[in-house]
Amino acid sequence: MKTSAVIVCAGNSTRMGGVNKILMPIGERLVIGMTMLAFENCESVQEIIIVSRRTDIPAIKAEAESAGITKLKECTEGGATRQQSVINGIRCISKETELIAIHDGARPLVKPEHIEKAIKDASVFGGSALGVPVKDTIKVVDGGLVTDTPPRSSLYITQTPQVFRKKIYFEGVDFAIEHGLDFTDDCQLVEAVGGKIYMTEGDYTNIKITTPEDIEIAKTLCRRIL
Repeated sequence: MKTSAVIVCAGNSTRMGGVNKILMPIGERLVIGMTMLAFENCESVQEIIIVSRRTDIPAIKAEAESAGITKLKECTEGGATRQQSVINGIRCISKETELIAIHDGARPLVKPEHIEKAIKDASVFGGSALGVPVKDTIKVVDGGLVTDTPPRSSLYITQTPQVFRKKIYFEGVDFAIEHGLDFTDDCQLVEAVGGKIYMTEGDYTNIKITTPEDIEIAKTLCRRIL
């Protein structure tokens, strides 16, 4: 099935102290270059759309050229929220697209084989998300007091990409706009219209670079993986 990858990296990097994490070096490439390469190396992905801040677009295009990215179709400007940024991205996908793979630009260590697994699962179930089982015990807290301890066996850390059939994702977008909802997770948007999401197990190296220590962890993992 024709799959379009929408890579979202339009945030302000507040928790990075204002440093633009997607343009930081990791291994021999920038973070966004590593991310694009993962999707470039997926046979199922036909095109890549980048959603970023307008000021970052020239640097992203230069990195794509340097990295030999051939599937980059377009770079477009993000919106005020993540959901709005994704919507800006999906407006750029080809009419022939059947599946949309939405990915955080700050997850440069995602493996192509795991992207392929998520795409395959979404083609069967309508939606999928990469994830890994939680390792720690999770507590539900209200007002500083523990109110519940859900069983770990049913808890997963959700990652990206999250992949959906185009039709069901568009239904979710219409529902969110109609009801004034703004989701921070794409699965929530699809769940809101009754869509089913399959949890595709990935691995723990697919970290999201959010804080300064994450970039050092990513560099270490990159050396081990490569």
